[in-house]
Amino acid sequence: MHKQIFRELKAHAHFTLFGTITGMVVMLFCLKLPYKTSYNIFYVLHPLHVFLSALVTASMYKLHTCPRLSLNCLKGKCNFWLLIVIGYVGSVGIATISDSLIPYVAESLLGMPNKGIHLGFIEKWWLVNPLAIAGIVVAYYKPATKFPHSLHVLFSMWASLFHIIMAQVAIAGWFSYAIIFIFLFLAVWLPCCVSDIVFPLLFIKGKGISAADDQQYYR
Repeated sequence: MHKQIFRELKAHAHFTLFGTITGMVVMLFCLKLPYKTSYNIFYVLHPLHVFLSALVTASMYKLHTCPRLSLNCLKGKCNFWLLIVIGYVGSVGIATISDSLIPYVAESLLGMPNKGIHLGFIEKWWLVNPLAIAGIVVAYYKPATKFPHSLHVLFSMWASLFHIIMAQVAIAGWFSYAIIFIFLFLAVWLPCCVSDIVFPLLFIKGKGISAADDQQYYR
């Protein structure tokens, strides 16, 4: 498992780096957006991130416990209620860390005037939680990982970015850029790999998945 975690983190580092660079470019054009506009954009990107994260996380568990994708999953190795728990915690819980908590740390370090945590599953519970459930339902009937994971990484990056922009950042030299770059990278790299790959595999009994399985189900 440790080797697999390291392999996945290494494999996703370059894509996360590319996403971070695009995020910094977007930030240069959006720094002066009004608070309300940034807030609304965040609450478009964050719920979409949660939906895609729930889809991928639940799909990983479903694919590796019901490899034939049988809809009669309850009679197989896949536990339907555990699927819901894995999909919800792995998406809402870890997406909150990625999109809200880690950016908040960066905002605090830079002393941004409008810093805030913005817990979506509480602040917009009527939007975020249903989308998490929707992602789990889609994963149950039609699991998919590769394409939604790629979108998940990008939406997570942009959600984290607009959380920081929402704090009314005032860039003061290269130090501020460096802090934002590092935290954007960390906000996506570790949480997204953990939620989509590591977390659901912790609940799969047996020897885990081989490299061949990884290629078939994920890449």
